[in-house]
Formats: sequence, C-alpha cells, structure tokens
Amino acid sequence: MKNISIIGIGNLLMMDEGFGVHVIKYLERNYKFPQNCSLVDAGTAGIYLAPYFEGADWAIVIDILDKGDEEPGTFFRLSHEDMTGKAIQTSMSPHQLGVLEILEICRLRERLPERIDFFCVVPRLIGQGVELSPVLKGVVPKVAEKIVSELKREGIKVKGA
Repeated sequence: MKNISIIGIGNLLMMDEGFGVHVIKYLERNYKFPQNCSLVDAGTAGIYLAPYFEGADWAIVIDILDKGDEEPGTFFRLSHEDMTGKAIQTSMSPHQLGVLEILEICRLRERLPERIDFFCVVPRLIGQGVELSPVLKGVVPKVAEKIVSELKREGIKVKGA
C-alpha cells in the first residue's frame, strides 16, 4: 500500500490563511482513514514539513491560492508540474516559496513523492482573526469531499466517522 500525506498548510491566527488546517480538522472529525494515510496539520512548519513529503508516495497539499481576478472560494486542483512549471500565474499563501523550496530539497535528496497534488482555494480575508470568512467556511466541506472522492477513486478506503 502506498503512503499518502494529506497536508494542510496555513496560519490559524490569520483568518482565511488557515484554510488548509481547517480542512484537516474537518477531515479528522468526519472521516476515518486507513493507516497508510497521514493527516498533517502543518501550520507554517516550513522545513519541518520535509519528512511528511519524503515519507510519502503521494502528497496532497491543501492551501490558499491568490489568483488575482478569481472570486473568493474558487477551487483549484493543481499538480506539482503546474506549480513548478509556471503553467499558471499564481501566488499561494505567504509560505508558497517554502513549500516549493521544500519540494525542491526533497527532489535533490531523491525523496520526492511520486505524485503531488495541490487542493487550493482563493481567500477572501487575510488578517488577524481565528475564524474563516463565511465564503471559505462554506467551502471547507466541499474541498474535504473532493479529497475523499479522489482517494476513493484511487482505491483508498475512507469511511465516514
């Protein structure tokens, strides 16, 4: 069985910036995952994320993505190639370079996951506060369901809690 890391990135003290962590918490409350799936509340861990990538065959990264002219709450599913190949002009949350740099370090160490997917949404509000904006709060379950559906399509047995 392949090892899967589902990594939620973000700062819970900065409103929509904490979106990835909110999705991880939702997944923990509402689903049961097999032992080969790790749910990671990564916060803004930076280089300390490397083991979660290096120990995975497949990594799913959940974060915000500022795409400029897109509506808040708009969902994007991107591959690692999309992110590194500049197929799109994007700016993720303030730790974007950190994640991409960590992935580059993993590649140089020959420990990059076989597959990396980014599940991202456009933020509405970033500022001091622990609550998501109403728009992103409503998107949390939808993104969680997209992740669970993707896992099930790949034959991973995820159960409702």
